[in-house]
Amino acid sequence: MEEEKKDERMVLLHGFNNQEAVAIMRAVKSVIEDPQGVAFSVTTPTNIQWQVGQLIREVREEHEYMKENPPSTK
Repeated sequence: MEEEKKDERMVLLHGFNNQEAVAIMRAVKSVIEDPQGVAFSVTTPTNIQWQVGQLIREVREEHEYMKENPPSTK
């Protein structure tokens, strides 16, 4: 099995409300090295049907895009 790379870290949340999910994300980021390198995702009706590898690839691609193209704060 290929060793997971540090820049491929991801946390998947399922069953939490928005407030709980944000609190969990903040807690994780507060205790790990390089918190910006961790991608977070919550389950959706679509992605819950995906294979795990497919979900990780999709979330990591979106995460990298958002790091390179942050939303404007206008």
